[in-house]
Amino acid sequence: MTDSVEDTAGPAGAQSPGNEPATAPDGGYPAARLRLLQDETSIGPDRRAALARLTDDWLAGLLARHGTAAGLSGTALVAVGGYGRGELSPRSDLDLLLLHDGRADSGALAALADRLWYPVWDLGLALDHSVRTPAQARKAAREDLKVQLGLLDARHLAGDPELTATVRTAAYADWRESAPKRLPELHDLCQERAERQGELQYLLEPDLKEARGGLRDATALRAVAASWLADAPRGGLEAARTRLLDARDALHLTTGRATDRLSLQDQDQVATALGMLDADALLRQTYESARTISYAADVTWREVGRVLRARSLKPTLRGLLHGRTAGKGERSPLAEGVVELDGEAVLARTARPERDPVLVLRAAAAAAQAGLPLATHSIRRCATANRPLPVPWPAEAREQLVTLLGAGTHTVPVWEALEAEGIIPRLLPDWERVRCRPQRNPVHTWTVDRHLVETAVRAAALTRRVHRPDLLLIAALLHDIGKGWPGDHSVAGETIARDVAARLGFGARDTTVIATLVRHHLLLIETATRRDLDDPATVGAVAEAVGSTRTLELLHALTEADALATGPAAWSAWRGGLVADLVKRVAARLAGEPDTELRGTGEPTAEQERLAIEARRTGGPVLALHTRAEATTQADTGPETPAPAQEPVGVELLIAVADQPGVLPAAAGVLALHRLTVRAADLLLLDPIDEGPVLVLSWRVAAEYGSLPQADRLRADLLRALDGTLDIPARLAERERAYARRSRAVLAPPPRVTVATGSSDTATVIEVRAQDAHGLLHRIGRALEAAGVAVRSAHISTLGANAVDAFYVTGPDGAPLADAAAHEVAAAVERALQ
Repeated sequence: MTDSVEDTAGPAGAQSPGNEPATAPDGGYPAARLRLLQDETSIGPDRRAALARLTDDWLAGLLARHGTAAGLSGTALVAVGGYGRGELSPRSDLDLLLLHDGRADSGALAALADRLWYPVWDLGLALDHSVRTPAQARKAAREDLKVQLGLLDARHLAGDPELTATVRTAAYADWRESAPKRLPELHDLCQERAERQGELQYLLEPDLKEARGGLRDATALRAVAASWLADAPRGGLEAARTRLLDARDALHLTTGRATDRLSLQDQDQVATALGMLDADALLRQTYESARTISYAADVTWREVGRVLRARSLKPTLRGLLHGRTAGKGERSPLAEGVVELDGEAVLARTARPERDPVLVLRAAAAAAQAGLPLATHSIRRCATANRPLPVPWPAEAREQLVTLLGAGTHTVPVWEALEAEGIIPRLLPDWERVRCRPQRNPVHTWTVDRHLVETAVRAAALTRRVHRPDLLLIAALLHDIGKGWPGDHSVAGETIARDVAARLGFGARDTTVIATLVRHHLLLIETATRRDLDDPATVGAVAEAVGSTRTLELLHALTEADALATGPAAWSAWRGGLVADLVKRVAARLAGEPDTELRGTGEPTAEQERLAIEARRTGGPVLALHTRAEATTQADTGPETPAPAQEPVGVELLIAVADQPGVLPAAAGVLALHRLTVRAADLLLLDPIDEGPVLVLSWRVAAEYGSLPQADRLRADLLRALDGTLDIPARLAERERAYARRSRAVLAPPPRVTVATGSSDTATVIEVRAQDAHGLLHRIGRALEAAGVAVRSAHISTLGANAVDAFYVTGPDGAPLADAAAHEVAAAVERALQ
């Protein structure tokens, strides 16, 4: 009796037993098979099904003829695996199981098996085969996951149908019973295969079967569904699988080999066979199919992990869930309308996406910042709400997009989820042209769209080097957007970037900077590696193209992020040194330009003066809350561009209080305790009617979630903070401990605190660039107070998840700090933020 034997070819020089030609009695099958494969009118699923039926009839005839001749009964021939699913590509192997009831003579059974296997080998077809009783098949499946998966697709071909039915019933029952144990094992197999083969959607020569997002993964999803524990998202999944099978069919016919690897040399012929324009069209369709399967796999395995956790089991699914999560069934707030539930970011019960077009971006940003996946049903709910963002975008939408892009590596899965559900093309219509677009330069690791996202990820790590991280991140996302159009992609990209930036609501000045960065994103690397840097004309040309030191600073960071996101061969210490040298020379050329970005103390508004007088009269803090609107000014838009309509950008909170130690950290701490996010702020020192200085703090704030607190509550807490009865550091630490279980896996760049030399004649300017966080401004204020300096004015900006703050400080004598003392203060603040 023959047990499991798996071969990909028959014995060398094999011939059917008894020296009879294997195809003599069945000569019609090879001819019919050849005609079917040459029939150009029968392709795709129809041809695969027809080939399976033709093979079924041939094998059934073999079993009937040789089984009857041997006088054997109680046998059945069963197709398993891909053949069991009725999917035969031209060079697919045949997965066959010969079942028997255990009563046949072992010699006669072995002879029958030979009569079945040798004709297959004689035709040059690969064969995986085994001979077992139902009990042996069941035992083998319990011991070998691959055998168990094959039996899930078992299909009766010939012989006793009861034997096949017994095996199928047992296979499904055993699979569902053992699923909590076997699914983690299956997931590990998928992960190991992905590590070996890579991601199909990014490979120039992908393996259509074994790479991540390929046919193996599609089959694994079928097995998960058969377990009844979870199911894959069905949208587009079957169509994606069918397209990969069609590509494999064409590959088999083109090469005449049983190969699954779509080599470069075969892509043009395969594309022609499928009726496509060229190899790029073939790769793009293949990538789109793989992306659909990969996304379905991510969602499905995450659901499996949640189900197993809910059953209080301990699965070993590596990477199913990221970081620590809230307790089972608990909801932990992440942002307005967004909560964490069972390891995912989901919409809150009160969320209304049909009324809140920014919600999908807010949810995505919150998920990425928390290092959590964004729940599929939440994305779909936002997608079906069908309320587009107004154009230009409101400020909150722009800020949430920047926050999403600045989350580092956690941006990628959230972005892919939005793209899979059709959100990204709605937000950025130009994205569709670069989606899944291949890059045939082997230096590139990713498709165009993924490269853009990866560049933003790399740029997120460089945000401490620039004064406008929001412009850097947006330029990173758009720098190759022109590759979807003919001609020079930098030239085309400049026009597209200008349109997109205006759509996002950037002013004309910022839009010009973004467009310049996109137009010249290759300028530094090409000049540094191909031109003589000692030639003044070289430096002058770059300086003329860039135009300002701030744009140069952004372009330097973008150049590095772009190269790092391209692939390991695109950046090196040598290239980085050449670019840095060029930047230094160009910066020196541009150094004569006046720097107007950092502001001085400025002039107070009438409202600020009124509050300052009231604070001096009453002797206590005075607060005022105003709904605020912001419009792009004529200076920003230019004389020929009409300014857009005003848009609400949050609530303006004005606080006036007599100048005294600790006002800035106290006020910032109170806002943090009330869960108010500071988007921008200014601090001015006024001296109304010569009655003593008054600090006026102007904050643009928004509630992290929930409603805004009452001004009276804020004033009461500020009084307690100033008189020392409210311990803000302890309260903030208590809150951090309470939310410690929430996943905060984003690895932000370290804070950077510098002295902006020469920015002011009356004060020392301390610049802080750090990841925005609860209590950040409170910690900065405490550090400055501990350093013994007085804050004369402050200008706070929150750009996405990045805080970019400037503090004008003086010493006890009211004069700017000495250079050494200024750098000591900067170092002390930086230590306090680490």
